[in-house]
Amino acid sequence: MKIKPPASARVYLVGGAVRDALLGLPAGDRDYVVVGATAEAMRAAGFAQVGREFPVFLHPQTGEEYALARTERKSGRGHTGFVVHADPAVTLEEDLARRDFTINAIAQAADGTLVDPFGGVRDIQARVLRHVGPAFVEDPLRVLRAARFLARLAPLGFTLAPETLALMRQMAQAGELASLTPERVWQELARALRSPAPGAFLRTLRAAGALAAVLPEVDALYGVPQRADYHPEVDTGVHVELVCDMAARLAPGDDVVGFAALCHDLGKALTPAALLPRHPQHEQRGLAPLRALCARLKVPNEHRELALACCAEHLHVHRLAELRAATVHDLLTRVGGFRRPARIAQLATVCEADARGRTGFAEAAYPQAAQLRRLHAAALAVDSTAIAARGLHGPAFGAALRRARIAAIAQARGEAVDTAPDSAAEQA
Repeated sequence: MKIKPPASARVYLVGGAVRDALLGLPAGDRDYVVVGATAEAMRAAGFAQVGREFPVFLHPQTGEEYALARTERKSGRGHTGFVVHADPAVTLEEDLARRDFTINAIAQAADGTLVDPFGGVRDIQARVLRHVGPAFVEDPLRVLRAARFLARLAPLGFTLAPETLALMRQMAQAGELASLTPERVWQELARALRSPAPGAFLRTLRAAGALAAVLPEVDALYGVPQRADYHPEVDTGVHVELVCDMAARLAPGDDVVGFAALCHDLGKALTPAALLPRHPQHEQRGLAPLRALCARLKVPNEHRELALACCAEHLHVHRLAELRAATVHDLLTRVGGFRRPARIAQLATVCEADARGRTGFAEAAYPQAAQLRRLHAAALAVDSTAIAARGLHGPAFGAALRRARIAAIAQARGEAVDTAPDSAAEQA
């Protein structure tokens, strides 16, 4: 038997499903708002209520969300301080009024008719991201959501409405973003990094004066000069925007690679002024702020470890052709390439994004990426069981395996291979 909402209810498709259909984008999750029903009636119809505070229900057959029309009233500071009121008397327009942006405040009836009280269709046509109403300022998370939507929609030509940017600045200046939890900040950041244009996320937050509140280590990069012969964009913050966008192009939807791209140059903000525009040792200087950022936002270990590896080693990868085979081997070891083989491809991608994330270099060749992957594959192909069969164990086994891998790297480069044992222990 097909489960349906109560007969007295009016059901509308809302939110992202309507917006994306109007934009011609692939369909995602389908969410519905139910007008004129009670929680008791929804449960009686066979819907499963999610939680106690919010009147949201799951369809038992499709898993789609059905939420009772509701209003929200600010009751405290931050993005969680709201009192929710759901009642059969709440209208569709009242429900849509609580939403963040006009493009998300469009509903579609079962017959296809659009309900658009705030001009969302017009803003989609004009490619403008605009807040619905003055209640926007009540939720500081919406500042990050605006920036994240620009990361997704900027390639389609979307810009931020000036009046929305003004409200975002007001919220940032009032210190509202300090109430955001690390988990919510990370969630929005990760979603931005999975978007096609993460650089727009950074630009939008900075324009709103909000980047310093959520990512001070990244905000500190803006205005820091680099050598124009290597970096025609000069400004390190602009470089990071370009690198993030290139990472999104090279590894679409990969927020692990995206986070490493975002953080690879944090040390440039700490370069002594007397050394500018050069940045010697910025790789090592960047590790402390990177660790602080990861600790504050509770960044997952996978993201943290790749970001630390890329921060420390990206210049070595750029100079890969100059490195001795033994140095290449030790680089692969330091970043965990033999324990976590997939990390080398990620490192290569981040380094390519760094090299091509410069003004005028977007289409430049970066042979180091393919070369690093090839040398890594050669080292991985070494048969450790054959070494163990020689009766070696402990330090002698480790030394022999290292030497064999170095030889494989050298051979893959067409270099002469030194087959002499490293130590007396290995000869035993």
